[in-house]
Amino acid sequence: MLSESQQKFFRNLLHEKLDELLGEVNRTVTGMIDENENMPDPNDRATLESDRNFTLRIRDRERKLIGKIKDALDRIDQGTFGVCEICEEDITEGRLIARPVTTLCIECKKKQEDEEKIKGI
Repeated sequence: MLSESQQKFFRNLLHEKLDELLGEVNRTVTGMIDENENMPDPNDRATLESDRNFTLRIRDRERKLIGKIKDALDRIDQGTFGVCEICEEDITEGRLIARPVTTLCIECKKKQEDEEKIKGI
């Protein structure tokens, strides 16, 4: 169970990351609106489209991370943040700092990854 100061630390950490990601989303949207769409050179157009697709894939991953951050903030509110979903043991503070959206302790995550390798996922 996390102390009040630890909860505050992780809440702030998650809010900072959330604000950073939302700022990136806004910059991407603004950048796509501002780009010159009228490119007569097919190579320039292809490069622009390739860059845009790459950026959108990154933003999709960030969108998923935003959802995980919101879930982690909810877990802080519910008092379940830092508790492994599988074994219900406390997740180490080091792991939470490295991956604050995690829901599994390192041992359970390793078992999950090993099972996925066996299944070929």
